[in-house]
Amino acid sequence: MDAGQTLLLFVVFLLAVFVLITLAKSVRIVPQARAGIVERLGKFSRVLDPGLVIVIPFVDRVLPLIDLREQVVSFPPQPVITEDNLVVQIDTVIYYQVTNAKDATYEIANYIAGIEQLTVTTLRNVIGGMDLERTLTSREEINNALRGVLDEATGKWGIRVNRVELKSIDPPPSIQDSMEKQMRAERDRRAAILNAEGVRQSQILTAEGQKQAAILTAEGDKQSQILRAEAEKQAQILRADGEAKAIKAVFEAIHRGNPDQKLLSYQYMQMLPEIAKGDSNKMWIVPSEIGKALEGLGSAVGKMGQLAGGVVQDTDGGNGTTLDDLAEDRAEVEAAAEEAAHESEAAVEAAQDEVRQALRSAQQATNEAPPDDQPLGRE
Repeated sequence: MDAGQTLLLFVVFLLAVFVLITLAKSVRIVPQARAGIVERLGKFSRVLDPGLVIVIPFVDRVLPLIDLREQVVSFPPQPVITEDNLVVQIDTVIYYQVTNAKDATYEIANYIAGIEQLTVTTLRNVIGGMDLERTLTSREEINNALRGVLDEATGKWGIRVNRVELKSIDPPPSIQDSMEKQMRAERDRRAAILNAEGVRQSQILTAEGQKQAAILTAEGDKQSQILRAEAEKQAQILRADGEAKAIKAVFEAIHRGNPDQKLLSYQYMQMLPEIAKGDSNKMWIVPSEIGKALEGLGSAVGKMGQLAGGVVQDTDGGNGTTLDDLAEDRAEVEAAAEEAAHESEAAVEAAQDEVRQALRSAQQATNEAPPDDQPLGRE
């Protein structure tokens, strides 16, 4: 092969390489959510949309693609002075999105640095009007203030600030220690208050329970006393009724027995030893009926004495009754007295039986146990 052919082949090879390079530079593929800026001869020409695009090689220049998705950037802690002259370190996080690729390219050289510096200055302006306590408790207010200022300032850059967040607010270590002590004291105070409230409620409930118990006890005592009084009243009524019936039965039994003066005198004489019994009986009163009984007994004894004197006188004078007649009369008198005594004793025993029966009826009426049979007269 001669030199001419070699040179021709070299030229053809160069042309093929040039064509391939030209084709490579003419065809560009833009991914989704990306935007490309085309400059023709150093001047803005157009914005490339996602997809396959054709550009003129060596005339159009495609700048680096711009991401149109929402971006998150975190800035390092920035020292900020509060209204009460305390320096705090604040970390911020910015959520932004490029809405206009042309403005983001030509309106600012580095929009990330611009957003950072704008965030720092705005943050210092907002925090400077707040004290530390308000700064720590007003994150939402600070976020809204920052977002409003940044969105307004970055709008002409083709950037929209969607959200601003304060990642951390760190006061000085001495202030943190004081805040921890204050928080601990506040918690101790709340615990003491809660404990005191619990003790107070416990004492109130205990007092209420004791009050209710005392009221119920008093009500129970009242009802018990009322019931006991009612029972005592009924018992007294029944006892009085039984005693009245017993007295009435005794009175009727005595009158049915129709005792004579001699029987009554004999009963009075039998009761005198019973009355005198007992160590505590220092003085006792003799009823007036005993005098009458003694007079009756005296008159009976006097009659017997007169009868005996008359017999002796007649014996001495020879004109009276003989001793045999006196003995017969005396026997008749004794027989009559013995018969009268038996009749009186029978009447007394019948009266005693009726009295016992009346007492049993009275005791049954008063729900008491009947006493043992006790004789009302002599045994």
